[in-house]
Order: sequence, then C-alpha cells, then structure tokens
Amino acid sequence: MGPFPISNGNAYILLAIDYVSRWVEGKATKTNNAKVVVDFVKSNIFCKFGVSKAIISDQGMHQITTAYHPNTNGQVEVFNREIRKLLQKMVSPSRNDWS
Repeated sequence: MGPFPISNGNAYILLAIDYVSRWVEGKATKTNNAKVVVDFVKSNIFCKFGVSKAIISDQGMHQITTAYHPNTNGQVEVFNREIRKLLQKMVSPSRNDWS
C-alpha cells in the first residue's frame, strides 16, 4: 500500500495475508521494490511459518512472478481498506506519524 506521506522514513505498507486463517503480517517500509518484498516474505513469512506452496500477488510493480489467482485478491483489498480507515483515525492531521 502507498505511497503515504513519509513517516519515520517509511512510505509504504507491505501486507501478507493467509487466506485460510486470515492472519495478517505487515510492515512499514521505505520502498516497495522487489528486493524489499522478497526480504519481507523471507523474514516475516518463510522464517515464521515455513515455505508456502503458493503466493498470490496483487500484481503490483514489485511483482517477480505472475499472480496465482488474481480473482482472490478481494480479501487483500478488504484488509487494505480497513488499514486505511485505521490510519485515518489514528494519525495526526499532518499525516506524518503513521508508521
């Protein structure tokens, strides 16, 4: 998600969602390029939960391979909306303290 106004050097939020349990892992990052995404998946997903059989991408510009099932990204969009709502409620009017 993003870019957002820079907060603590961060402009993006990376999210990973388990479609079965609906568990969400997220992290504020400076960029959302492929290296950042791969490092996020390795350290926040594979190291904690093991290697996944499939990864579904939102087809963002950081994408490394094609999306598995683009039509299942509705759940991601719901989480994105909810996070945006939470950020709008929690941040100051200057919107520079979200991360």
